[in-house]
Amino acid sequence: MHDRLRAAAAGAAAATVWGLQEPLDQRLFRCDYSDIAVLGKAVTRGRGWRGAGFAIHAVNGAIFGLAFHEARRRVRVGSRKLALGAALGEHLTLYPLCYFIDRYHPARGEPGIPPLFSNPRAFAQATWRHAVFGAVLGRLA
Repeated sequence: MHDRLRAAAAGAAAATVWGLQEPLDQRLFRCDYSDIAVLGKAVTRGRGWRGAGFAIHAVNGAIFGLAFHEARRRVRVGSRKLALGAALGEHLTLYPLCYFIDRYHPARGEPGIPPLFSNPRAFAQATWRHAVFGAVLGRLA
């Protein structure tokens, strides 16, 4: 049980690092995309969207950490390589869902939620974020 808790905590921590570094990568990639905004503004349009976004993102990270833990038990690849590969694989698999964010998100077009699906800067930014997440998860888990 200890290993599962550690993996979940590592996933939550990696997701929090991701969220904290978003302002830096927004400047680097010159793109206003924020996963924290996408998540938080989906559940509240009030002042609490940032806290809600961080909380949802941390829970998602913890769930990913648990899935990583189970994969690590079955796959004979180093933890760091596996975490990075899994995070980037998730990014490539799920990024096409940005089509639905662009069409249906209640806050699309607001700060933090620019058009994503056909935005190469947003794609590069999301790739970077997943790499950061995977590196932190692989180091902590």
